[in-house]
Amino acid sequence: MSGAEFLSLSLSIGFITMAVALVLGFYRLVKGPTLPDRVVALDMMTILIVVFCGLFAIATDERAFLDVAIVLALIGFLATVALARFAERRLARRDDTELTDLEEEFRDISENGGTEP
Repeated sequence: MSGAEFLSLSLSIGFITMAVALVLGFYRLVKGPTLPDRVVALDMMTILIVVFCGLFAIATDERAFLDVAIVLALIGFLATVALARFAERRLARRDDTELTDLEEEFRDISENGGTEP
């Protein structure tokens, strides 16, 4: 097996593996079940698109796709950070609501002389 044949076989295996992983990542993005699952799936899909750009750059011997891969990686990183902050704020907001509900319940109990309504 020559070097060119090995490279061609490696690229074919890489494209197939990447396509299967992309389909599985899309399934996790759609099904969830939670927001962190979807964020991780979206991040994985971004990385797989970067991998596709790298494989395609090797297959076509076109360096411009490497620049595209770098830009996509940076955008993917920023998107992951933004989604993580959104998820954190959403969780904090839910915790604040639960704490407010507990404070109101405690206040109702204390106003009724220690007995529940």
